[in-house]
Amino acid sequence: MTGPVTAGASGPVARTGRASAIRIGPRAGVVIAMAAFLGLVAFFWPFLVAPGKFGSHYAPPLIFGVLLVIVLCVVISEIAEGGINPKALAMLGVLSAVNAAIRPLGAGTAGIETVFFILVLAGRVYGPGFGFTLGCTSLFASALITGGVGPWMPYQMFGCAFVGMLAGFLPRATGRREVLMLAVYGSLSGYLFGFLLNLSFWPFSLDPNSSIAYLPGLPFTEQFQRYLAFDLATSLGWDTGRAVTNFVCVTLAGPAVLTVFRRAARKARFQAPVRFDRRDAGADGAGG
Repeated sequence: MTGPVTAGASGPVARTGRASAIRIGPRAGVVIAMAAFLGLVAFFWPFLVAPGKFGSHYAPPLIFGVLLVIVLCVVISEIAEGGINPKALAMLGVLSAVNAAIRPLGAGTAGIETVFFILVLAGRVYGPGFGFTLGCTSLFASALITGGVGPWMPYQMFGCAFVGMLAGFLPRATGRREVLMLAVYGSLSGYLFGFLLNLSFWPFSLDPNSSIAYLPGLPFTEQFQRYLAFDLATSLGWDTGRAVTNFVCVTLAGPAVLTVFRRAARKARFQAPVRFDRRDAGADGAGG
């Protein structure tokens, strides 16, 4: 007679501080790498496609937006096929709902965004696959609740997906060093998110005669300098608000939230191995 023996609560989560809630297999890794490349192309389209190339200045972001939706669906389906169990799915649903509920509290006023700190902490504890998926589902649920559905939504989903995923790849650290590392990463991700999102609409947001407007035909270096000037002039304040919000939220709530997430991971045992041990033959005979 055999019986299952599962890993104890002091297993991988206690030793490493991480619990891979969603396993990324080799094939899923390749799909995510391809998605990252397509995502960069979608964000940096102003340097690759001149406005009006597809008959309209607004066509490229719409085309790439649809492409991003398809890519995200493929990536999530691949991740789900590779290793997502009901417990991880339940955790994903709960955190997506929490993020969607708290995001309107900031509403982007002065750049304040309350959605990132949970994304960073969850990606840190539950792994890059979970962080990637949570970034997509959180922004999608939030857009449905707040009516923020539009051509910008795929870009926001993709940006948040990579914020959560990269948090899962951060180096090991414990205690205050870990919280400080996550707070600094949250701040940097706030700036990076704004930097990428601005690329999607920069070419048609200004008068072409402006010194910081997109000008087709310029070399990449001059074009990039114009974009940096545009980003600093129009978005730095909002990005700073987002970065400060991330830093403060992670610093203040990070230790408690990390503890809760890791306790939940120990109880859930997302990827706990199952072993089967053979009972003593004499005991079986005595019991029969």
